[in-house]
Amino acid sequence: MEFADVARELLLVAPADFVRERTARQRAVRGNDRALATRIGGLRKPAPAAWVVDLLAHEGALDEAVALGPTIRQAQADADPDAIRQLRRQRSAVVAALAETGADRAADAGHPVTPAVLEQVRATIEAAMADPHAGAAVRSGLLVRPLENAGFDAVDLDGALADPDAVPEAWSGTGAEPVPIASARSARSARKPSRASRPAKPPTESKPKSEPQPGPEPRVDPAAERRAARKAESLARTESRDADAALDAAETDLERVEDHRADLERQLADATAEVERATRTRDDAEAASDRARELLRAAQRHRRDVGH
Repeated sequence: MEFADVARELLLVAPADFVRERTARQRAVRGNDRALATRIGGLRKPAPAAWVVDLLAHEGALDEAVALGPTIRQAQADADPDAIRQLRRQRSAVVAALAETGADRAADAGHPVTPAVLEQVRATIEAAMADPHAGAAVRSGLLVRPLENAGFDAVDLDGALADPDAVPEAWSGTGAEPVPIASARSARSARKPSRASRPAKPPTESKPKSEPQPGPEPRVDPAAERRAARKAESLARTESRDADAALDAAETDLERVEDHRADLERQLADATAEVERATRTRDDAEAASDRARELLRAAQRHRRDVGH
C-alpha cells in the first residue's frame, strides 16, 4: 500500500482519535514495511479545518467549487463586472453550502467544529477556487492545514499536504516560489508605517540658514522586506512543525505507556484470579484432609469397639 493511500484514510479519522489510529496502523505494517511504518509515524495530525476539508474531498463534494474557479478567473481577466458579480454570488452560495455540509459531517463523526474552524474551511475553499494548484491540493484528501488566499497569484502550499509528491499538479506550473500569505501581510504592514511616518519637508524660509536641511529618507526596499518576512515566516513554520511533531511524539509515548499499563493491569487481574483459585484449591484440600482424618479416627474407634 502506498503512503498516500494510508494517509488519506488516517486523515479522515476524527482528530481526537487520530494518534491512536495512526499508532495502530504503524504497528500493523511495521513487520512487512518498516519504511512505510516510519512515514506513517511521522504523519502530522490535521488541523480541524483541514480535517473537515478532507472529509468533503473524500465525498467529491469540492469538485463543483474547484471547477468554478477558472470561470471566475476568466471573468476577472475579461473585466466583465456583471459576470464577476454573478459569479461571486454563486461562489458565496457554493462556499456556504460546503461549509454547512462540512459542519454536518464533523458533527456526525462526533467532533463538532467551532465557528472559527468553519471560517477557515470557507477560506480554504475560496483559496482552492482562486488558485488551480490550491484546488488540486484540497481535492487530494491529503490536506493537513487550512489555506488562505490574500489576492496573490499563488496560494502558499508549503507544509499543507501530507504527501506533496502524490499531488504533482498542486505544484507544477507555478513558475516561482509561492509568496507566503503571512509574509506578504508583514511586508505590506511594514511599508505602510514608513510612508505614513515620513515627515513633510518644512518650508525653507522657516528654518535658520545655519540649520542643516534633512536629507532624503532611506528608500524602503520592498523586496528585501519580503525576503526578511519570508525568512521569518519559514522559521516560524519550521518551529510550528517541530512543535507539532513533538506533541505527536508525546501523545504516542503516552498511548504506549497507557497500553503498557493496561497490559500490567490485565496481568495483575490474571494473577489475582490465579491466587484466588489456588486459595480455593488449598481450602478444598484442607477440608478433604480434615474429613479423611475424621473418617480415620472413626474407623479406629470402631475397630477398638469390635475388639472388645
